[in-house]
Amino acid sequence: MQTVESVADMQNLSRAAHRSGRTIALVPTMGYLHDGHASLLRGGRRRGDLLVLSIFVNPTQFGVGEDFESYPRDLARDRAVAESAGVDVIFAPRAGDMYPAGFQTYVDVERLTLPLCGASRPGHFRGVTTVVSKLLNIVQPDVALFGAKDYQQLAVIRRMVADLNMPVEVVGMPIVREADGLALSSRNAYLSPEQRQAALCLSHSLRTAKELYKAGERTVATLREQVTTTIAAEASATIDYIEFRHGDSLEEVAVANGHTLIALAVKIGTTRLIDNCLLGEE
Repeated sequence: MQTVESVADMQNLSRAAHRSGRTIALVPTMGYLHDGHASLLRGGRRRGDLLVLSIFVNPTQFGVGEDFESYPRDLARDRAVAESAGVDVIFAPRAGDMYPAGFQTYVDVERLTLPLCGASRPGHFRGVTTVVSKLLNIVQPDVALFGAKDYQQLAVIRRMVADLNMPVEVVGMPIVREADGLALSSRNAYLSPEQRQAALCLSHSLRTAKELYKAGERTVATLREQVTTTIAAEASATIDYIEFRHGDSLEEVAVANGHTLIALAVKIGTTRLIDNCLLGEE
């Protein structure tokens, strides 16, 4: 396993791999890897001859007052996870190389970025799409893997890749959860033991909605009320949004079906967590 910091060196390595007939799989991350990331890496290992893990805490997707400076970082731990998953190359660029002096070009996906986290975090997705497009240009992968926990991000990246005719397959990988249902996230490291227990209200609320749907409930207003009640019962939880959206277009829906997305953003203390499910998924 090798570590590459230079953009030019990564591009040269990728070109050499393609010249030799090898396929490239990329897993873009901001580091502080957990089992969810490891599942992406294992998926990438199956899909590419050369597996590249990018680690870059991207400043342009953090808003004013967000946790860019305090975002957890542990490169030594990340290397150990990467090596155990069979990573060939860690691409860990420097911020000054990704955004050099005079940088002024950004990528915007319009409608898909307006609701949900786009409404709560203005400018966030412009930073995401810009850095992902840069990573795709630098690494030149045949396939790139993203986790479905960031459902809107996955939808936005798919739209960008399709709209800009980027020659890469985007693969969404299932949410990985702890045994008690908590969705894995690097930001879980911010939670105290008590907050960690409180955070289960997110997955509990999704499970409640899915049970009601399986029992025949299709009215979104009723399902939303039950999700809201479950989360609001937790004293340390502050709801950012509870949304019921079409699983592809992210348009609002009033009547649920199996492809209806429930998307949550909830603060536990000061830590903002997201989670989601499709009502028809097992």
